[in-house]
Amino acid sequence: MKHIFSRKRVLLCVGGGIAAYKTAEVVRRLSTCGADVQVAMTPAAREFLTPLTLQTLSRHRVAIDMFDGADEATIGHITIAESADVVLVAPATADLIARMAHGLANDIVTAALLATRAPVVVAPAMNCHMLAHPATVRNLEILAGFGHRIVACDSGELACGYDGPGRLPDPDALLGEVAAALSANDLGGVRVLVSAGPTREALDPVRYLSNRSSGRMGYAVAAAAWRRGAEVTLVSGPTALATPHGVTRVDVRSAAEMKAALESRTGASEIVVMVAAVADYRPASVAKTKIKKKAGTGLTLVLEENDDIVAGLGKIAGSRVLVGFAAETDDVLRHARDKLVRKGLDLVVANDVTRPDAGFETETNAAVLIDADGNQQETGLIAKDELADRILDRALALKATRGPRK
Repeated sequence: MKHIFSRKRVLLCVGGGIAAYKTAEVVRRLSTCGADVQVAMTPAAREFLTPLTLQTLSRHRVAIDMFDGADEATIGHITIAESADVVLVAPATADLIARMAHGLANDIVTAALLATRAPVVVAPAMNCHMLAHPATVRNLEILAGFGHRIVACDSGELACGYDGPGRLPDPDALLGEVAAALSANDLGGVRVLVSAGPTREALDPVRYLSNRSSGRMGYAVAAAAWRRGAEVTLVSGPTALATPHGVTRVDVRSAAEMKAALESRTGASEIVVMVAAVADYRPASVAKTKIKKKAGTGLTLVLEENDDIVAGLGKIAGSRVLVGFAAETDDVLRHARDKLVRKGLDLVVANDVTRPDAGFETETNAAVLIDADGNQQETGLIAKDELADRILDRALALKATRGPRK
């Protein structure tokens, strides 16, 4: 998400709870993504984590005192509030939430929060009973009414010994929420369906046929669509990737399972992005027991063709933009244009997977976006996160011009 955070000023307000220790990793991750992070801490937060830790990671002096002479020469809480592009409050304790809701300004954090005009992301973390108390529930409703973005707590074992909701989400989720606050909500209410990863076609109980797809590109598209406000379903073949924050994931293995999962969801979707590397063929028969090696003999596999999932989706009635990928090794653009027409796509993303810095198992990609109107856009070598946004930009523009499929 470096293209989202680059040169952005993030104000991180740390409340006084045990989850404060997690903010060190949040600062590190934000900084790695190119953000300029300013930290402010409540007095209680300093009981759990030293300002020096966060100062070292952020490379900025941590704001801790409303009445620090050096800071107040420039009215420190106003300065950090006005310079922020986005504010993250994490952990937001019950006490801090209450003070925010009622407009108190009795420390550097609450004063800055009253003064800022930047979007505010609030990540509560506390005992499950404190979280469920009517006062806390009401205070969170007040903050939501202010327009603040409230992050749902994770559930699990809490520091107090109870098990339930109240855990601070992990850094990936928090960065996703902050990125969403920085992004346009231009896909708000849009239903987006994404496929990702490889499929596996069983040979026997042990072996299968598959490909090198890591799933990174499809997961990046799903994450970007959610960040921009979409309701996202990700149909994924087997990968080692974590489910993107906010995304509904459906796991499948074979091409037949992926076909069924996608066809049942395509009719309700407004944008469908087919990134998955689906097997073209499957074994004609699957051995019930492990195929044993026989010395001195080869092994002949008989394969049969899988259904063309993308072409089938193009025939389902409804108004949607259908995006496909053409991962090619030669004559890339010709093959991509042919796929665009043959499969009834609105947009095809063509890339040369023989490049060492693009295609499978990399964090970058270089693509050419070709639409059904003949428009062509080269992206150059960019991160897959950024390419995901480019694809969604084009799909959104096409959505406004496409009529119903029949």
